[in-house]
Amino acid sequence: MEPASALGPIDAQIIYQGKQFSADAFIKGLDKIKKEVEETGVLNKAYIPILQSISPGEIQNAENALDFAKRLVKEWLPKYKFKTWTEHSSTGKPVTEKERITLANEIANKLAEHSEWLTHGRSLKIEDLRAMKLKITDYSEKSDLAEAIRRYFVLLQMTFANTTVYKIFETPTSQIVNFAAPQVQQIPNSLPVQVDLETAQIEVDCPNCKNKINVQANLNKAQPIEKGAIAFPQDNKLKCPKCGAEINVINIRQQIEAKARKKIV
Repeated sequence: MEPASALGPIDAQIIYQGKQFSADAFIKGLDKIKKEVEETGVLNKAYIPILQSISPGEIQNAENALDFAKRLVKEWLPKYKFKTWTEHSSTGKPVTEKERITLANEIANKLAEHSEWLTHGRSLKIEDLRAMKLKITDYSEKSDLAEAIRRYFVLLQMTFANTTVYKIFETPTSQIVNFAAPQVQQIPNSLPVQVDLETAQIEVDCPNCKNKINVQANLNKAQPIEKGAIAFPQDNKLKCPKCGAEINVINIRQQIEAKARKKIV
């Protein structure tokens, strides 16, 4: 890294009722309500509609998202970053596997502490990471290396100038891979929705190829999908069977759930 470099905190994101936010903030918010009830013995009536709309599965999903992100850090730090950490710089004593794992756990928990970083977009600089006992090489202190990295960065920008979203992975044994974000088509905010007691049927026109897509949303419990229809996507991203375009149907979900007063499963 160099002084301008930055890493982000571990902040697993979830989608709830069409909104994307921190899994940690979601869990901490529920814990805050629980603590308030334990201390006062009374549930604030303002929380009732919020709690009624949350299922145990959604709580578990948030916990799983956060645990998975932390698990990756806990596994990868000892395996890769700490692979060559064989002795303590202060004492010269050998480093044990238990010490590598302990430090990895401490760093993962620190990076995942949403109350510490407050926002998903927080930039963690060299000094932040060194405070966690991570060894960081500041390549700006080596002029030849710094120039090579900056030239390489400019070449990458020129190579991928045709897209604004990409991720680059490179290791000693792999090549660069470019992942462009798929184009997400939007649909109108209001479409006719047919809702009965157990299902909702909607016809979506693909904005890309104009193909008509029959979508079935099951309400509260699973139901067989009717012939010629496809299930409502859990992630609110409908893929056109004809052209493959990705269509954002979150507004349709909101219409159906508001009209039926039931959740799509």
